[in-house]
Amino acid sequence: MYVIILAAGRGSRLGGAVPKPLAEVAPGLSLLGNQVKVLSRLVGRHRICVVVGHEAMHVVAAHPDLMFVHNTRYATTNTAKSLLCALPKFDDDVMWVNGDLYFEEPAARLVLEQHADCSRTLVDHSKTGDEEIKYTIFPDGSIDQISKTVERPAALGESLGLQIVTRRDRARLQRALEAVGEKDYFERALELCTQDRSIRLMPVDVGRQFCMEVDFAEDLEAVRKYVAATNVGTNAPKIAGAGAAVSEATPDAARKPALT
Repeated sequence: MYVIILAAGRGSRLGGAVPKPLAEVAPGLSLLGNQVKVLSRLVGRHRICVVVGHEAMHVVAAHPDLMFVHNTRYATTNTAKSLLCALPKFDDDVMWVNGDLYFEEPAARLVLEQHADCSRTLVDHSKTGDEEIKYTIFPDGSIDQISKTVERPAALGESLGLQIVTRRDRARLQRALEAVGEKDYFERALELCTQDRSIRLMPVDVGRQFCMEVDFAEDLEAVRKYVAATNVGTNAPKIAGAGAAVSEATPDAARKPALT
């Protein structure tokens, strides 16, 4: 399995002096740093690829040993096209995650281990806000609709932005990503696949695990308070030096490129 972190966007709603993925949730630990820490334990650091765009060189400099893919059209596209930049490079199961999502290892393990024979997405049954990505299900329990426009009475919860597509389903998702609009979220492509039943996408409930998307300053503050209260950030890893090598297990097409 490989992991794609979508970190190309501007993050204008959060503000701040650094790109949103580099916003600190604890001293020495950024949103991106937390994701890399957690996912390195689960799949290996050499299997993590970051899609960059806005302030790309700053993001690369923070974790120079990772794989990077540059969405050169980040200013005019959204997460669907960012995911499309990287997904074709990996002939395997692929996990992808929004770069502004704070989560910890138990939450990631849930989506790794449950419904392992299907594509799946981490959800929170307790949230159905107007601005959230909401979902409905078919009678078999798989996801039907998945978008912000799902009406709240029918919505069963929020999709949190942490997904896995199986190797079997990857090509179908890629075609859907190619078909959707430049400004679409990747959930639009997923919905094309779920509604024509070409992909069976299963919801995995996050339960009591802490998981929060950081869109606004108050979201970042909530994460910081959680991390401080639980001491999660006290063992933040040191950032690898610029001379770190790329593993031989890394596909040639996704080796760390010179950004253009």
